[in-house]
Amino acid sequence: MSEQSRRPLPHDYHPPVPQFTVLSDDVTDGSTLADAHVYAHGNTSPQLRWEGFPPETKSFAVTCYDPDAPTGSGFWHWSVFDIPASVTELPAGAGSGEMKGMPAGAVHVRNDYGTRDFGGAAPPPGDGPHRYVFTVYAVDAEKLGPDADASPAVVGFNLRFHTLARAQLIAEYENPADA
Repeated sequence: MSEQSRRPLPHDYHPPVPQFTVLSDDVTDGSTLADAHVYAHGNTSPQLRWEGFPPETKSFAVTCYDPDAPTGSGFWHWSVFDIPASVTELPAGAGSGEMKGMPAGAVHVRNDYGTRDFGGAAPPPGDGPHRYVFTVYAVDAEKLGPDADASPAVVGFNLRFHTLARAQLIAEYENPADA
């Protein structure tokens, strides 16, 4: 087992909650991310849809996290919350920052690139495969609490106390060493 595969996922530190299902036309659990979701190529957030969440869900949050980034704290590629409970799908590109395809009221916070949008995969050349964890959280409140100036860590802190259930897809991407 590689060092990277032992690195914890962000919700490994949260209390256990029931699981529901997240699916994508663009990303398959356990697969390799397509160039469309790579920073230097398409830099497009994938289409995501979810089902089987608790009926008491009041809103959703969506994140993308790379636990294998060589930072000591991973790398947040996407964090959006206050998605209304009536919304069970985000189209490809909804994380563009222009909020096209994102429902009214949804809040993007800055990713670790420093922008309020989806930032695609960009592992250092030769660093091996990185995991990209797309997580949908069913939330017990219509408004999670933070505003758009919060960090993904503050969003995660609030999610720890307000998550009813969680769904995830994990894909990998590797940037080979330069020849």
